[in-house]
Amino acid sequence: MMLKSVTESFARVIHGLAVGHLTDHVIQRSKRMILDTLGVGFLGTSTEVFHKVSEYSKIHSMDFDDTWHPATHPSGAVLPVLMALTEALPSSQKFSGLDMLLAFNVGIEVQGQLMHFSKEASDIPKRFHPPSVVGTLGSAAAASKLLRLSMAKCQEALAIAVSHAGAPMANAATQTKPLHMGNAARHGMESAFLAMLGLQGNKQVLDMQTGFGAFYANYSPQALPDLDSHTWLLGQQDVAFKRFPAHLATHWVADAAASVRKHLITDGALLPTDHVERIVLRIPDVQYVNRPFPDSEHAARHSFQYVACTTLLDGGITVPSFHKCQIDRPQVRELLRKVELEHPPDNRPSFDTLYCEISVTLRDGATFTECSDTFYGHWRKPLSQEDLREKFRANASSMLSCDTIERLLEIIENLEDLEDCSVLTTLLKGPSPPEMVSKSI
Repeated sequence: MMLKSVTESFARVIHGLAVGHLTDHVIQRSKRMILDTLGVGFLGTSTEVFHKVSEYSKIHSMDFDDTWHPATHPSGAVLPVLMALTEALPSSQKFSGLDMLLAFNVGIEVQGQLMHFSKEASDIPKRFHPPSVVGTLGSAAAASKLLRLSMAKCQEALAIAVSHAGAPMANAATQTKPLHMGNAARHGMESAFLAMLGLQGNKQVLDMQTGFGAFYANYSPQALPDLDSHTWLLGQQDVAFKRFPAHLATHWVADAAASVRKHLITDGALLPTDHVERIVLRIPDVQYVNRPFPDSEHAARHSFQYVACTTLLDGGITVPSFHKCQIDRPQVRELLRKVELEHPPDNRPSFDTLYCEISVTLRDGATFTECSDTFYGHWRKPLSQEDLREKFRANASSMLSCDTIERLLEIIENLEDLEDCSVLTTLLKGPSPPEMVSKSI
């Protein structure tokens, strides 16, 4: 039977994919994504954004989550939905670890397929924040899969989700950016429930320039292949895991700056900032990460200049690097005034091809230059499993006891063997460690 539309082909894939379609490779990668996303979510509960709008921003409030190519944060819009559904639905409707892994990967797959319909999506975004666009539909797809919606209802859920999608890049580097991820998760799940209740949308919404194509200037959709020839995008393209909470492009800057620093100081001494004459960053032209003098944690997370100067001063970037007291240090402000940007024509704004070259010139005329084309954590140089575990432990330690953290690690790393995901959601709720209780009294 000929498919009537691209939208129908997506609904057919969402409805038809089964546990048997999962590969060991995809399961292992997606478990790493789930582990990282849960840990980042725990750390996010300590942020001001979380306390202001806690229901919206449990995952993305620190810009610390995984990044895919074409550019989006794939897990943050999907995993919270599955955890919420697992906890909220009747106990008679039990979900296994394989059920969760399948729904998670369906949500990831839908996002990846949609991004491949546009050349624009291959570059760092300029107009719309991708998680607010493809993430909303990924959330709807994952929820539809876990709720076991019919193919027709899956198609309606996608159509409804398109009307919830989209947030402009103008709010990047502000406290509003984290809402993009939270809203994508919420609205996608809401779309699935509305489809269950019979709400209808345009059944060709993914086929049309006035539908999902409204988000991309060069939208060219293609029907998905039959399930018999299905190949998971996650099996072909791994994700990047961040070692510090900032825009992914700044990780190349930190890597190059750390290499330059080795030429400037020895034996753990402080960087003599007054000896630095000039700092040149040769990076892609990405305007929303060009922030010469950031004055808040969110602006600093989106500043090539800040990440470079802080790495030169401190030797690395950590979560506290973005606290206001660190941003306002006189040494940082002094170095920021010496930074210049250059945009080599071959340095495209793509997470797959960009590089960063840093040159530091001292007052005596000596110049030191280092270049990074792949940082540790990028999909070409993945974090080791032990380093991913350590990131999870560090992020979760403010919310959970050591025993709970280790139990979660064991469950997630063997998620395909879990018979009932309610065990996982119970552990995620606490209890809080004694030191956290004492601090709140």
